[in-house]
Amino acid sequence: MPKDKPAFSQPPRFDSFVPKPWVQDLYPNDAKQPPPGLLNESSDNLATTDIPTERYWSHEWHKMEVDHVWRKTWQVACRIEEIPNDGDFVVYDIVDDSVIVVRSSTGDIKAFTNSCLHRGTSIVDGAGSVEEFRCPYHGWSYNLDGQLTSLPAAWDFSHLNIDELKLPAVQVDTWAGFVFINLDPECATLNEYLGVLPEHLNDFNIDNRYKAVHVSKVVPCNWKVAQEAFIEGYHVAETHFEKTLEGKIAVSGAAVSNYDTSIQYDYWKPHVTRMNMLGGIPSGYISDQLQSEQAIVDAYFARKPGDSVTLTEGQTARSLIAEHNRRVWGKSHNIDLSTASDAEMIDQIQYTLFPNFTVWPTIVAPLVYRFRPDGDDPNHSIFEIWMLLPIADDGSHPTPMTELRLDEDQLWSSVPELGGYGPVIDQDTPNFPRIQKGLKASRKGAVSLANYQENRIRVFHETLEKYLFGPDSSLQ
Repeated sequence: MPKDKPAFSQPPRFDSFVPKPWVQDLYPNDAKQPPPGLLNESSDNLATTDIPTERYWSHEWHKMEVDHVWRKTWQVACRIEEIPNDGDFVVYDIVDDSVIVVRSSTGDIKAFTNSCLHRGTSIVDGAGSVEEFRCPYHGWSYNLDGQLTSLPAAWDFSHLNIDELKLPAVQVDTWAGFVFINLDPECATLNEYLGVLPEHLNDFNIDNRYKAVHVSKVVPCNWKVAQEAFIEGYHVAETHFEKTLEGKIAVSGAAVSNYDTSIQYDYWKPHVTRMNMLGGIPSGYISDQLQSEQAIVDAYFARKPGDSVTLTEGQTARSLIAEHNRRVWGKSHNIDLSTASDAEMIDQIQYTLFPNFTVWPTIVAPLVYRFRPDGDDPNHSIFEIWMLLPIADDGSHPTPMTELRLDEDQLWSSVPELGGYGPVIDQDTPNFPRIQKGLKASRKGAVSLANYQENRIRVFHETLEKYLFGPDSSLQ
């Protein structure tokens, strides 16, 4: 453990130390080296201009986002395993637009506008499986390729060319098991849009996962407020650290991670950002309470009754915990993890793709976050959490979980499938209405961002402005 790292029994009010240990300094010492993408860094200096608060609540700003972001960008609609058979479909709604994603009769994945060509009725909701799409209003029917195949009282529509009546197609493509849609018929290809993401995540085998958990909730804040709460670690010391009655930070909760003082933040403009949070390295705020590698191990296994592990000579807590996770996760999911890197087995790694998709690609933190406006309301949003668990080596996996929508008063921790993530999310979400209220009340009228720890938020807003105001726009 670096000797020059300050020790804090509680978060400091003002401090100037440089974050250590640095992610890239530790990786060469790992027993099993990380995938190449994790060795990349970005180093551009960013502007420091404040962010206007009105973009979090203004209906005018919301309308611009609808026209220039939601109708112009690639967005994750579902997973491939949710539509394995012909006729399987998922509806993706974004503000006032609605898209049917379907496995066609040829086995291809197609997408169509979810609006009957008669009088505009939404044809289907949610997810399911059909032989044809039949409008529930008057019975106009379409095949899995979107072509109109049945028109009751066709004699009364002689003014229409029935052969030309087909549901408008929506751009659709896939990557890593995710199905993406884009409402812009002249959009760039998905591969162009993804930038470095495929290169960085190729070794994580995300396409060999299945959606084991899907939980959602309408939250009382703008979608950007919700998303920004999860793409920086600056909040961890205040929002997440459990305090004892004496006011000190509980050792066990932070012993296995350094999610605050040593996070590596990167970005590859315009669409990709990342943060990498080390595991097996204690928080800088409690380094005074953990003076040895064995103390870190003891604190980690204190949360796992019945487990007790002693380090061998020369072994680090990081490598021991990674090896422990290989055995446990490999056995529980019937997969061979013998070659998985230490980083994949212990670190919290998170990539965000503009505008609203965040993926945690490791085995031990297999999460996906998706954020969307709740209809046409800029002050409420839909927050979704998926868990993508590995498919067993024999190819078997349970049926993907259908979406569970929580009520306003339901806690995330009430969902047992979320495991330990539920209580953590329950610590984050109470901030949402306070942030939304405060943004509206602000007389400053602007948000000030940390230059490094919140640089992913700044890159997001730079990209947002370019979509709204053109490629020459930038935060100055």
